[in-house]
Amino acid sequence: MKMTKMVCAAGLLACAGTFLSCMSTGTSNTKVERIEASQVQDLSGYWNDKDVQIVCEGLINECVASPRISQFSAKHNRAPIVKLGKITNNSVEKIDTVIVANKFRSAIINNGVMEFVASDDEVAAIRNERNQQEDYANPSTAAAQGNETGADYLLQGSIRTLVDEIDGKKTRTYYVNAELHDIETTKILWSSENSIRKFIKTK
Repeated sequence: MKMTKMVCAAGLLACAGTFLSCMSTGTSNTKVERIEASQVQDLSGYWNDKDVQIVCEGLINECVASPRISQFSAKHNRAPIVKLGKITNNSVEKIDTVIVANKFRSAIINNGVMEFVASDDEVAAIRNERNQQEDYANPSTAAAQGNETGADYLLQGSIRTLVDEIDGKKTRTYYVNAELHDIETTKILWSSENSIRKFIKTK
């Protein structure tokens, strides 16, 4: 009887070891393949990275081509300075608006027609650092207060979706709106909307 118990215990230990080994090495059939960032992969039909790129770059290219931008540059002999405001997600799905905002900003900076200043969240961190320097850094190396660059324009936007579905067929349309506001006068200097429509078949 004692020998039988020992054999059973040894068997249980062996099974436990095999189980732990499988968990540590992974026994699923998951396969990961790296693809080019430019390659389009529409798996679910939902908003994805390619949609962000297409919509944001299209809107910004249209924005910087606006006559208002060239008129400002001619009048002031410099590029207008833009601050990124809020990108609101009013769609039926969860969309990371930070990614959209960063795409907007990158497109503006890379275009070179307009310049950019930090957003509110970034400014808060920068001001905190400047205040810390004022208290603790060598005065000869501390950043001075009162020298922030004021923005001329505020860029804001929103994302909405419209879904139509019947018998396993669905169209999902994303509408991305962007507006450029004159901070001093509150005038809307430019406004446009870009959309992407997807057809999804589940049967």
